[in-house]
Amino acid sequence: MIDHRQDVARKGERIAAEYLEQKGWRILERNFRYGKAGEIDLIARDDEYTVFVEVKTRMSDACGAAAYAVTPGKQRQLLRLARGYMYVQGVGELLCRFDVVTVEFKRGAPVINHIHNAFTSST
Repeated sequence: MIDHRQDVARKGERIAAEYLEQKGWRILERNFRYGKAGEIDLIARDDEYTVFVEVKTRMSDACGAAAYAVTPGKQRQLLRLARGYMYVQGVGELLCRFDVVTVEFKRGAPVINHIHNAFTSST
């Protein structure tokens, strides 16, 4: 059985990656996993920054705005995953930030909202 939510999420991630690439970013990783800590949707390069990108996709706003789904708990999880990425890459520190890209479908068309530096690593 195919999970409709996963299909919607993957579609949103593709749209977000294309959007970032059109802005000149380079996608380094998609769906990066580190142990049991979870998954980072996209890891990209924006000039000197390594950007850890959480993508939230909604077919409607019936459950609230997509950006509100990046809770403090999710932020802590993304921070753990970013540290895992740095460990795997063998770097002690990176100039990095955390962005959120929301993809909301309005009348079938994707509406993209990009929140730069959505939260800090001290979250």
